[in-house]
Amino acid sequence: MNVNMAEKHETSSGETGTLPQGVSWSMDWNLLRTFVVIAEENSITGAARFLGLKQPTVSNALKRLETLLGVQLAARDPRNFALTRHGKALYKECREIFGSVDRLPNLLAGTSDAIEGHVNLCMASHVVTPLLDAALSEFHAANPMTSFSISVLSSRDVVERVLSKQASFGVCLMRQPEPELRSKLFYREHFGLFCGPTHPLYGREGLTLEDLRVYERVTFSTDNLGDVLHPVAALRAQAQLSDKLAGDSNNLEEVRRMIMAGLGIGPLPIHVVERDIATGRIWQLPPYDHTPLVDIFLISHPRANLNAAEAAFLAKLTNLISATPLEARTYGAVPATLEA
Repeated sequence: MNVNMAEKHETSSGETGTLPQGVSWSMDWNLLRTFVVIAEENSITGAARFLGLKQPTVSNALKRLETLLGVQLAARDPRNFALTRHGKALYKECREIFGSVDRLPNLLAGTSDAIEGHVNLCMASHVVTPLLDAALSEFHAANPMTSFSISVLSSRDVVERVLSKQASFGVCLMRQPEPELRSKLFYREHFGLFCGPTHPLYGREGLTLEDLRVYERVTFSTDNLGDVLHPVAALRAQAQLSDKLAGDSNNLEEVRRMIMAGLGIGPLPIHVVERDIATGRIWQLPPYDHTPLVDIFLISHPRANLNAAEAAFLAKLTNLISATPLEARTYGAVPATLEA
């Protein structure tokens, strides 16, 4: 029988019904799972190794999927492998499909009248704002049947997790809003430049940006013009700081560690390291005013199926942000060393 034709069947009451039709009903979903692994391994051989299958089995699965969909998903020969335009589009859809399936237990956990369920939150490293702390405390106190998972990732990975619906929502830096997501400005933080106790500039006052130019740098992996730390990169370019990089990381704690170890000068959010400044573990360098300002966003997927806990917590956090003036959500504008 043609797979595009409706299939007749007999119901429990003896009546004749019609089965749904379309690719979703003729699809072997294992083919999609295999395709996702092929795409992520960028190799049929690598996918076979990951899945514990023989290479011809994986290759045949890809051919079957291409036949079913009527398009070529990957261009491959003995030396090269690359997803086609159709393959890239399918991979993006598959990530959403499997992200939604992974979240089914969370979704089904929130079917009672009481607010209960699990919230999966992804954040960039060292998100420091009293708004999030207050939201977590107040929400859990009012809804003790809820629980949280908080994953710390790079901002790019946070966006990817929310896009693929693997996370309920996320908190991250973004240079440009992602058109497929809802984004709300969560807070702003001023970045300063710092050095550690063993650095030649430590403890020196009256410095200018020119005094910093000869020294190696430590920075974030996203410290590039056009990336999420564009304001920091713009300051570096304007001040003509050295291109010699002593270390970089996508994790704030590791950037802080390298700065404190004396590897070089580097940027950190001023309000996050106030205690380090006060205890002398790091030293703030110029500029002391007009410091780079970076925006942190709360992002969510408009088509994600949130359970009761996720929906309620997102609403609480969103309302708390809206009720707080932006100036009260802007941190580190006054250098900690100059505070009264």
